[in-house]
Formats: sequence, C-alpha cells, structure tokens
Amino acid sequence: MGNFKRNIFDYIIYVIIILVCILCLYPFIYVLSSSLSSPDAVASAKVWFFPVDFNFDAYKKIFEDQQILIGYANAFYYTILGTLVNIILTVSGAYPLSKRRLRGRKLMTILITFTMWFNAGMIPFYLNLRDLNLLDKRITLIIAFGCSAFYVILLRTNFQSIPEEIEESAKIDGANDLTILFKIFLPLAKPAIATVGLYYAVSRWNGYFWAMLILKDPKKIPLQVILKKMIVEMDIGEEAMQSADAILSLSKETLIFATIIIGVIPMLIIYPFIQKYFEKGSMVGSVKG
Repeated sequence: MGNFKRNIFDYIIYVIIILVCILCLYPFIYVLSSSLSSPDAVASAKVWFFPVDFNFDAYKKIFEDQQILIGYANAFYYTILGTLVNIILTVSGAYPLSKRRLRGRKLMTILITFTMWFNAGMIPFYLNLRDLNLLDKRITLIIAFGCSAFYVILLRTNFQSIPEEIEESAKIDGANDLTILFKIFLPLAKPAIATVGLYYAVSRWNGYFWAMLILKDPKKIPLQVILKKMIVEMDIGEEAMQSADAILSLSKETLIFATIIIGVIPMLIIYPFIQKYFEKGSMVGSVKG
C-alpha cells in the first residue's frame, strides 16, 4: 500500500513537471512556428503549435537587412568583450577580498556590499557619463557596467572555501600571488567563474535599456535595441519593408518573430557547453565561508 501511494505521488510529480515544461517551452515554440509560417496564417491565428504554410521568407529578409546584421554584430561585440572585462574585474576584486591577511578587508567588503542596496540612481549615473564625455561611445557599455558587487561577493565566498593549506604549500615552493591565482585558484574555481560568466553574458546579451539611452549612432546599437523598436514601437525599419515584394510576402509579425529567434539562438548554443560547470557552480555562495 505504501509503495502504491508513493508511485501515485511520483506520477503526479511527473505530470506537474511535464505541464510546467510545456508552459515554459510553448511561447518559444509558438514564436518559432510563427516565424516559419505565412503572414496570412499568423494574422488569422491559424498557428498554434506547428508552422502553417512553411517558408523561410522572414529569415531571408533579416539576413538582407544591414541594420539587423550590424545590430547582431554589435551584440556579439558588447557581449564577448563586456563579459571578458566583467570576469577580469570580478576575479581581481574577489581574490584579494578572500585573503584574511588583507588589511581593511572587512571595511572594503562592507563598502562593496553597501552598493548592492544603495546607489546614486539612474539620472545621476547618466549625468556622470555625460560629464565624462562617455555618451554615444562603444567603450561606455563595456566599462560602465564592468563589475557587479553581488558577483564579487559570490566569487569571494567561493575562493574562501579553498583550503589555505594549498596556498601555504605553494608559497613554500616559491609561488607568488599571481602564480597561486592563475595555477591554483582559477582552475579550482572554474565552475563558479563559468557560472558567473554565464550570468554576465546573458545580462549583456539581453540588455537594451542603457544601450538605448547611451548610444545614438545606428551603427553602434545592439540587436536588442532594434528588437525593442520592432516590438514596442512596431518600427521595422525602412530597409526591411521598402520593397513591394517584401510587403506582399512578409508581415511585421513574422519579421519580428524571426528576429526574436535569431536573437535567442546564441544563448541556446552556448548553454549546453557551460551546463556542466553551471550544475557545479550554481551552489556558489550558498555556503558561508
């Protein structure tokens, strides 16, 4: 009787998990199917799960649109270079803070933690960038958001969990702090660094708000700003819809859906390669060091 109740409970859990998975996946499947369907099928709400009147016209049009391609290249530039800067600055801040011998360590930790809840605000931050002559420059998006206090504290906690005896043994063998960092701490903390890097990369890739405020030159804006204009303002752009053929064979909705899919693909490709680190690194910071 006990096993029967346990089996019933397991089946109920499986059903709930399957329903949650369907609810999570369905919006993506709908957008993908709509991007591969004819404009008439999308407009008449015939698309529910599978594509109707299957075609790649929207994707062909996207790869002919120079504005979208430039935005795509810019998104890769800001994500790759920005994430690299994020990891370098975060490790540089977390490693010294993990050392008990660092003078003023507690005070610096308190000051860094303080910025997680209290900051100057959006308008003073924007005015500060303006006064520093950093508006409409690519480098602003890279350095102005170069480090997160939250991830510094997370990585510091992970570094603290590494036994001090390993560091003492390396010092006896003549290793300095840089050697210890690169040859001992970074390899041991690889899952945590990969997880933090994934968080940074996703944030960089999906971020559009500050890029929209800071960048005015169309050649510098990332894909997410273009997507925001397409979805919120329904501004497709002249190049994508200027020809009569395009108007006849495409609709704004299919073009938007196809652009969304193109924007999601890089994160879908990256995630399986980082998943093995993500499973180990997801617990970083959960144990107090």
